[in-house]
Amino acid sequence: MNRFRPCLLIHHRHLHQLQNAGPLCSQLKSRSVIRFSGPDTIKFLQGLLSNDVRRFGESPHEDNSPVVPHMYAALLTPQGRFLYDFFLYRQSRPEEKLDRNGSVEILADVDGSVLDELLATLKKYRLRSKVDIENVAEDFYCWQRYGRGLSEKTPSVEEPVAASVGWRGGDNRSGNSASRGNDVGWQWFKDPRLDCLGFRGIFPSGTTPPLVESDKETDEEKYLLWRLEKGVAEGSTEIPKGACLICC
Repeated sequence: MNRFRPCLLIHHRHLHQLQNAGPLCSQLKSRSVIRFSGPDTIKFLQGLLSNDVRRFGESPHEDNSPVVPHMYAALLTPQGRFLYDFFLYRQSRPEEKLDRNGSVEILADVDGSVLDELLATLKKYRLRSKVDIENVAEDFYCWQRYGRGLSEKTPSVEEPVAASVGWRGGDNRSGNSASRGNDVGWQWFKDPRLDCLGFRGIFPSGTTPPLVESDKETDEEKYLLWRLEKGVAEGSTEIPKGACLICC
């Protein structure tokens, strides 16, 4: 047992440092991104996933309407047991409008270790649905912003400081222009699982997300320690396939 003591000491030291660190940011290299598009996108995902995806069909560009926040969902077996988890984002642009068929684009942050298997499963269920399912892992990266005091800054879904440089981010057009590397906007959203996990987002590859300072960017292992210390599992590696998610 003594041989494990140094590892435990290192683990506790890292946790102590994280708990006293300011906002940190990590690119989640263990996650990949899938894009769903087409007129049957909402209907297809609504029939598969555990959350109510229909609100992604509401236009976020009407006057005084809020940004459609991202959501956490899972693909389950018919018996209600876990298969895959998803963080879903409504991809939007300032000029975007829903067409008469209600077609939208949705990005999904998924476990990269089971990406090929997940794509095959989704395409198996697609049948005749008019939905395109694409692997865009090379075009987009997943990021997490977390650390001491970050989650207590605001009870809102989106971080106020990031609102001026993200998807539907206020009226700061100069901020929008400076923050966008292409025609796809971005936004930090509060993690839908627990406030203490901070903020999460999908951002174009080759760009630095807003609010990420070079001295605050750190490796994904720090986020893993932060998340596990909060008791939150993620992905098919930590949530075994076939596990029951509801305990009595």
